[in-house]
Amino acid sequence: MRMGIGLLGRKVGMTQVFDEEGRVIPVTVVEAGPCTIVQKKTVEKDGYEAVQVGYLPEKPKRVRKPLGGHFAKAKVTPMRHLQEMRLHSAAEYGVGQILTVELFTEGEEVIVTGTSKGRGFQGGVKRWGYRGGAKSHGSMFHRAPGSIGASSYPSRVFKGHHMPGRMGGVRVTIRGLQVVRSDPGRNLLLIRGAVPGAQRGLLAVRKTGKEVRGSDPKAAGDKTAKPKGGAS
Repeated sequence: MRMGIGLLGRKVGMTQVFDEEGRVIPVTVVEAGPCTIVQKKTVEKDGYEAVQVGYLPEKPKRVRKPLGGHFAKAKVTPMRHLQEMRLHSAAEYGVGQILTVELFTEGEEVIVTGTSKGRGFQGGVKRWGYRGGAKSHGSMFHRAPGSIGASSYPSRVFKGHHMPGRMGGVRVTIRGLQVVRSDPGRNLLLIRGAVPGAQRGLLAVRKTGKEVRGSDPKAAGDKTAKPKGGAS
């Protein structure tokens, strides 16, 4: 999927800030970048446009030799994290270029990708929202999954049926988030709302080329917006 350029970063935590009208805005603080472009791919050579960005310098002795050669070819410091970002055009970017939070402007829409918190093995009630059975004494059916398939037909359990199992720890992408503020001095982005993952979890924050209009309460997530139908 082709999107805009972006940065890798780490989730710091959540807090709240106030806008010009004194309204509280919940934000997630993300330490984003600086990131170095380690590789550039083109249509002529690779069949598509993309850049590979690196995040967090790593000690050379901790990098495997093949990867060390990759960094040596680009003449950049070894990085702990690498991620490729497909673009419509990578002409304006070059190997060795440093990307910072100055890429983003206040009010800009971004896409954030991360790994959700791992919850371990969970039952159907927590994992899928099963209603469960009666809570009264002696029901013997409180949080059990119950019947999972028909008897005579089709005499099997359908593929993809929701069952207890491992929960969380998957790649999650959140779209339509908004940059509230950026702090280039400390490499921080304040993003409206929640983003996936635990604190210090790796995130990818990417541009969409869109701007969330502050005058539109629905676009900005204002809960005071009037519902459809003209109801007050």
